[in-house]
Amino acid sequence: MELSLSHSSSLGISAINPHCKASSCQPKAIPSKLNGKLCDLSLKCFKNGVSLGLYNHKFCSKHIPTRQFRHNSIWACSQVGAAGSDPMLNKSSSFKDACWRFLRPHTIRGTALGSTALVARALIENSNMIKWYLLLKAFSGLIALICGNGYIVGINQIYDIGIDKVNKPYLPIAAGDLSVQSAWFLVIFFAVTGLLIVGYNFGPFITSLYSLGLFLGTIYSVPPFRMKRFPVAAFLIIATVRGFLLNFGVYYATRAALGLPFQWSAPVAFITTFVTLFALVIAITKDLPDVEGDRKFQISTLATKLGVRNIAFLGSGLLLVNYVTAVLAAVYMPQAFRRSLMIPAHILLALCLIFQT
Repeated sequence: MELSLSHSSSLGISAINPHCKASSCQPKAIPSKLNGKLCDLSLKCFKNGVSLGLYNHKFCSKHIPTRQFRHNSIWACSQVGAAGSDPMLNKSSSFKDACWRFLRPHTIRGTALGSTALVARALIENSNMIKWYLLLKAFSGLIALICGNGYIVGINQIYDIGIDKVNKPYLPIAAGDLSVQSAWFLVIFFAVTGLLIVGYNFGPFITSLYSLGLFLGTIYSVPPFRMKRFPVAAFLIIATVRGFLLNFGVYYATRAALGLPFQWSAPVAFITTFVTLFALVIAITKDLPDVEGDRKFQISTLATKLGVRNIAFLGSGLLLVNYVTAVLAAVYMPQAFRRSLMIPAHILLALCLIFQT
């Protein structure tokens, strides 16, 4: 098997029958008329891009009659890395990659995991009321949450271009991979799509909660409010949106879809409290790697005020409180929680946190 790649972007692959003798497999054994046709075809392909040739040289023997001569040749003319060299495909691929980074995938994972856990909890509590058509409704709700998440992180990137060029130069707008106009189109699309899905499927109360989340996400980033400048207001907004609103709203919507009134249960109250405190830790510590840019653009954060080390210990301490509370909840409410799972799992997480801190 021969593989050759010329500098003129011509690629040839030849499969030669190993039973042919080297002397009988020379190009001169190919009839001149056929050889001319092959050369013409190769030339035509070469003009258009790459020539890919597969030859079966069973005709190498001089004694094979012409009528028995079989030519089994496949020529494929294409661009080298068709997807990579086609300008339109290149542009489309780059835009999709920029959009995916614009959505901040790690935030999508948190949203999807939290909402899935609460939907599962509501369904476990009322397993006799599960209807398969509700899966489509649940999926539409997840799409709406992802759209809301995309709007909030997107609007923040639009107004943080200068800061992101220092702190997060890999983000698509800061890196120049996504224009501001395209970013505005995306955030408007996310907001409108999310509101339409929620309004059509989940009623006025959940729509109002969803709108409140979009509003808080807006005033967090957009002047003249730009609440991210104020540390306490900033982490309260993040904890409210990613903690309470998300968990309460998803659980309420799931019970409403089952035809049930809202009612707190110990597991759901625990999940909501745990995630809200976890979101608070995220809000406090998220600015630790951004101290340089925040100071340059005079953004006041807990990290710039109290120092990176102090905030790291504060976040770890709050997270440790979360794990200890989970263990105590399992100890004192065995009827609501599985001790055999919750106690060792959260002790292990607490030990890992202490070890890493």
